[in-house]
Amino acid sequence: MKKIAVIMVLLFLLSSHIETVKPDASDCLDACQTGCVAQYIRNPRKRQQCDAACVIKCRPSVLGGD
Repeated sequence: MKKIAVIMVLLFLLSSHIETVKPDASDCLDACQTGCVAQYIRNPRKRQQCDAACVIKCRPSVLGGD
C-alpha cells in the first residue's frame, strides 16, 4: 500500500512541473475568425464585421497583462 502511495506522490510531483503552452493571440484570432465564417457563411458584410471584432478582441494587451 505504501508503494502505491509513493508512486502516486511521485507522479503528482512530476506532472506538476510540466510546462504548458500559453495560448497566443494568433490562436484566439484563428478560432474567432473560424467562428465568423461558420456563423455568417452567406453574409459577407456581417463576416467582415465579425472579423474586425475578432482583431480587436484578440490583439495583445498594450500593458503586457494577460
